[in-house]
Amino acid sequence: MRVTAPDAKESMEIGRDWDKIWKNQWPQESLAPGFKTTFLDFFRTCHELHVEVMRSIALGLQLEESFFDQRIDGQYHNLRLLNYPSIRTELLKGEGQARAGAHSDYGTLTFVFQDAVGGLQVQNPHTKQYHPATPIPGTIVVNVGDLLARWSNDVFRSTLHRVVSPQRSLLPPDAEMTPSRQSIAFFCNPNWDATISCLPNCLGKTGPKYSPVTTEKYIVGRLSETYN
Repeated sequence: MRVTAPDAKESMEIGRDWDKIWKNQWPQESLAPGFKTTFLDFFRTCHELHVEVMRSIALGLQLEESFFDQRIDGQYHNLRLLNYPSIRTELLKGEGQARAGAHSDYGTLTFVFQDAVGGLQVQNPHTKQYHPATPIPGTIVVNVGDLLARWSNDVFRSTLHRVVSPQRSLLPPDAEMTPSRQSIAFFCNPNWDATISCLPNCLGKTGPKYSPVTTEKYIVGRLSETYN
């Protein structure tokens, strides 16, 4: 499907700026003054938000509030700046075609900051129907990722989502071009060497649904499946 209906987007990736293997590629300061500093500060702010949300989740799962702290303090996150160029509307009507095809995210949580154009949709896991995540000014969309689903044994379910053409109500009826869309996604991940296994109080009546796996093995495996 990716070959016949490729995503219509472009992105810039920002990770841990101190990582010795996966090094960030920054534009020259003279070409983009303050760009690096701004997004390193934003990366740190999003990490702090991740810690706070995971503390809330820990309390919700009847764990110690700080249960996840030492499992996410390595900041193995990925900040993605996304641009969906303006595209002929008819090109988004093909089978399986989307600005970003249906997928789940790999880590614990994803924070999505979107503009007013719209197009993000989330699937209801029971009905399999997609519903628009209509942009609301001043808010952040929070998606649950695969590793939090594995940790919680699907108490928190990983969210299947996609980006398609905006709702018809947001476009002129005879629109030939779908407007450009910009968003920022902050993919929160546990520490690279953290073992993700079913929490004891999430076993339920049937026991663990997933085998234990490290963050590194799971994410590298998913990336290989996606891009190889």
